[in-house]
Formats: sequence, structure tokens, C-alpha cells
Amino acid sequence: MTCGLALMVAACAQNPSPRAGVSTPDTSFDFVGWDSYLGGGDSSQFSSLDQINRANVTKLQVAWIYPAGTGTGGNRFNPLVVDGVMYVVAHDSAVVALDAATGKELWRRTNKGRVGARGMNFWKSADGRDRRLLFINDGMLRAISADTGEPIEAFGQAGKVDLRTGLQGDLTKIRPLQTDNPGRIFENLLIISLPAGAYDYASAPGDIHAYDVRTGALVWQFHVVPRLGEFGSETWPEKGRENFGGIHNWSESTIDKDLGIVYIPTGTARYDFYGGNRAGDNLFANSILALDARTGKRVWHYQTIHHDLWDYDLPTAPKLLTIHRDGKAIPALVQPSKQGFLFVFDRRDGKPIWPIEERPVPASDVPGEKASPTQPFPTLPLPFARQSFTEADINPHISEADKAKVREIFRTHRNEGLFTPPTIRGTIQMPGHNGGTNYGLSSVDPLRQRFYVAAKSLPTIIKLTADKREQALAAMPNGGGDVIPYRAPVDFMMQSNSLSAVGPPWSTITAYDMNEGRILWQVPDGEVTMLEQKGITGVGSHAPRGGLVTTAGGLMFVGTSSDRKFRARDVDSGKVLWEIDLPAASEGVPAIYEVGGRQFVVIPVGGNGAFSDGFGMPKPGPNQFMAFALPAGTKTGGKR
Repeated sequence: MTCGLALMVAACAQNPSPRAGVSTPDTSFDFVGWDSYLGGGDSSQFSSLDQINRANVTKLQVAWIYPAGTGTGGNRFNPLVVDGVMYVVAHDSAVVALDAATGKELWRRTNKGRVGARGMNFWKSADGRDRRLLFINDGMLRAISADTGEPIEAFGQAGKVDLRTGLQGDLTKIRPLQTDNPGRIFENLLIISLPAGAYDYASAPGDIHAYDVRTGALVWQFHVVPRLGEFGSETWPEKGRENFGGIHNWSESTIDKDLGIVYIPTGTARYDFYGGNRAGDNLFANSILALDARTGKRVWHYQTIHHDLWDYDLPTAPKLLTIHRDGKAIPALVQPSKQGFLFVFDRRDGKPIWPIEERPVPASDVPGEKASPTQPFPTLPLPFARQSFTEADINPHISEADKAKVREIFRTHRNEGLFTPPTIRGTIQMPGHNGGTNYGLSSVDPLRQRFYVAAKSLPTIIKLTADKREQALAAMPNGGGDVIPYRAPVDFMMQSNSLSAVGPPWSTITAYDMNEGRILWQVPDGEVTMLEQKGITGVGSHAPRGGLVTTAGGLMFVGTSSDRKFRARDVDSGKVLWEIDLPAASEGVPAIYEVGGRQFVVIPVGGNGAFSDGFGMPKPGPNQFMAFALPAGTKTGGKR
């Protein structure tokens, strides 16, 4: 997003940097709209608006509600707001335009099949006459008019492009590549990471494609599994390359418009928990890929997991901000991980800001598997998530019978720390491959040089079983001779009362000073209503997926699921300043914008929320978008 320098200087005067005289705030943040998923191509989840601030947030009230349908999967769509119009997905995959000031529906375009559930893209031509929405619908990239919802017939074939175009092999054998990752706009390109297409050995690779937003033509592609002769190909076996897949950026990515670089965090190679078919480090799996946004050429990369066996993909978009070290301004990239680490780099060249050490990790005892002997550990900042689970951490709020079963698991399963390899007898994984942080769960504050991240603790058991299916055997290097592949059913260690086996807090929010790489504060993120009714508080929402946004008004907005709340917190302390009950869970990212001089905060609401079933909550209300604002005439001065 862009803004005038004069406006940013005025905002900075109201919000002095904690390192005044040294810091220069970024100037790439829009004061009015929310024109991209997560607020902009930079994925900041930050708004420079400060009409709603710490002095008046207690007066926040519902401004309007838009009913979004009765879908059972909840509502996670992060709205776009451009020139006073809000664009959402609602009513069983319809794209809807709303008056952002009132919530009144302006037009609706229905679609058959799934539409990306978390976001879409807006693009306009240099003269502003051509305004388009681009989204993914049943594996097709579609372009429609942002003014009317009508298809752009000149885009691709009758307004659509098949995402499978450009992949190797028989495309009819690859199912449609539907993804909830909306991709990123850079100039006249839409950069999209393809989904892997199957959760198995022989899945499609999650290659990265760039399309011309005007014509739909494929402009460049990057192979996340390097082909023979390409950089990184030596990190894979020579044989069976047609079966190497996965590595998809299923979640979100980031653009630095000034450097012309797209930063793409990648996922695990297939299969997620066994790598006997893919000996080696497996570039570019579990990596931060910095690519030239115009050409797709690799600028730099860093692999956060070698030969991943834990499904520790990088689901969170890298965050960009300028930090200050030794009197120098450094354009930094902050990458949070499922393990609870923060990897921090100079985003120009990929050099770590603080040392990252390769440390020995446990070896695998599974036939055919060869785990990496070391893994990278950042020395600073300190982790934001719990990375171990012992008997002392067993949940005190589960039954004695359940506690005994968990103790038995500790006696029979491997549990040797963060990188204990999966085993046939079972391995305890903590914070778990659905733990740590995930999509939409972090934000930066460029005015204060801070990073905020929500995390969850959700220990998991990985217990491998032999996979003797024909296709799995065929994907092995020796065609299924004396080495049997393995797969693992998911076991999140939920107990009879639907709570996790580990004790609270089950989720936290952590604030970092990124100039020094130190933790400023950490607080539980929400509650569990059934425990709160018993007087048990401070436990954190149970495995929430509600995204957070921060503002120049000194506020953080975040929704939670197991207590159905929407809260505003003080960015300096994490203290709750305002909260409201929601009719259902919130698992999406709020959007913040201004229309007609009035600031709004809108949040997607719907469903029970992940891992919140069995808590005795009332049936959730229908999916909806809820917008909040101050009453007309509210004073907007005071502490920001």
C-alpha cells in the first residue's frame, strides 16, 4: 500500500518511535483502504489509521452487519476495501460488492464450486479505468470487473486460466488446483503458488507461476522441486523425480514493491512424515524463497528445516519492516514458524540479523529413513511457543483416567525434543504441526519497530504405519522392493472433554522489539468458555486461528473461537481494552479502513472454530461480516 509522506510524518509525530532520533518509519502503508489480503502486498496486517485509539476504543459499537450465508465451514475471508467498496466472498462462493460505509449489497456474482476462502486480489490499470478482481474458483484463475462483477472475456479463455498449465506430464491426471492462497499482485503480474494437488507421495509440485493480469498469459514459473541441472537439484535423488511433489505455499506470501522481490515461504515435501523416497535436504522445501518478481529468478533462499519429517511448513507470510542495529537502518524480513522460531534476515540478501546455528538433532530409527543430522536454531529472538511436552505439563483440567493414558504415552513413545523423528511406535511432537503460528497470525508495527505473533500449543502424536498401496510403493526409489513407505494418521491428543493433553495456556500473543530482538510481553489469547464458567481463566483460546491486526492508534484487534470474542488490546502491554461477544467463532483476519472520514474495523464471523467442538457452546449463528465504528461525534484525540 502507499501513502503520502506528509500524512506519515504527521502520524509519526503523534506516535513517536521508542528510538526517536534514530528510527525512520516505513512509508508504505495506506491510510484509507485495505486493498489486498492482509492489508497490502507487504502482508503487514497494520493500519496507519488512528481515529479509533486507546482513549476511545471502549465506545466502539456495531456499525453494520452483512449476512454471509449458512456455510458449515465458518467464515475466514479477509475483505478488500477499495474506494469505499468492500469485496467479500459469501453465500456459497459468491463474490459480493458492498458499500463499505453501510454494508449494503451493491452486486453479487455467483460461482460454481469452491472459491478461495481467505482472500482475493484487486488490480487497476495506470489510468484507473480498468479495475479487476482476480480469484481462484475450482482450479481456475478468474478475472471479473470490480465495478460490475462481469467476467473479463479477454483474460485467458473467456475470463479464466487453468492453473495446471505449465506443469509437466498428463495434466488430465492432475486434479484441479484449488487453493485458498490468493497470491500477490506486483505491477501487472499476479504471482500464485500452486497447491500440491494431493497429500501423497506422487503429488504435483507447488510451482510458482506469474500471470499477466491483463491477458492471463503465463509470464514465468519457478520450479520448487528443481529440475535436473537447476540450482538445488542435487538435494534430491536422481531417480523418481516425477514423483517428488508438495513444497507448496498453500497459505500466503509477501511483496517488497521497492526491491521488486516476492518472498514465498514453502511447505513440506511429500510425504509429510516420511522421506525414504526423497533422501537429501530437499530444496526448496521449508524455505523462504526470495524471487525477482518480474522474472522469477532466485535472489536468495534460506531453508528452515532440512528433509522435513514433521510437516513443519512455513504457513505465515514473511513480515517486512525497517529495524535499527548498530546505528544502521536495515530492511528486515521476519519469518515466524510452526516450531515457534523467528528467523530474521536482511531482506535484500538473506543474511541473518542474528546468528542461526546448526545443532545436532535425534536420528531416525525407521527403515529406509535418513533424517538430517542437524537443524537450524535461531539464537535470537527467543521462541514464542512452547517446544517441549513432559509429564509435568499434562493438562490439569482433564479426567484422572485421561491423565493416566497420557502418562502411558510418555512411557511408550519417543519424546526427545523439538526434532524427534516420527517413529513406528509413536513420537510426541510439540508444539505440533498444527501448533506454533499459522496463516494470518502475525503483524508488524512499522512506527514502533515491533512484531506481534499469535501462537497455539497443540501437541501431536506421529505414529507411522506401513503403506502398501500400489502407488506408494511405485514412488519409492527401488519400486517398493525391500523398503516399505510409511504414512501417519493425525492424532492431536484430544481428551474426553475435548481439551488438549497439554495444560494451558493453549494460545498466546507475543510482542517483540525487533531492534533488539527481545520479547516485550506475552499474554494468553482468549479463554475457553466452559472453563471460564467455572472460574478458570488465563488459559488462552483453544487452538485459535483468528488473525490479528495492529494500528497507529496503539491497538491490536483479534478474534478468538473457543470463547467467541472480539478484543482490542493495548499494543504496549497486551492488556484488553475492549471486548464484545460474537454470535459465532472468528477465524479470519480483520480489515481496517476509512470511509467518509470514519474508521471501521470489520471481522469475518461464522462456525464453531477448529478444535472447539464438544465445549457445550450454543449452536453458532450464521456466517456474517460485522463492522465496528465509533458513534458519530466521538472525540478522537487522546493517547494513541
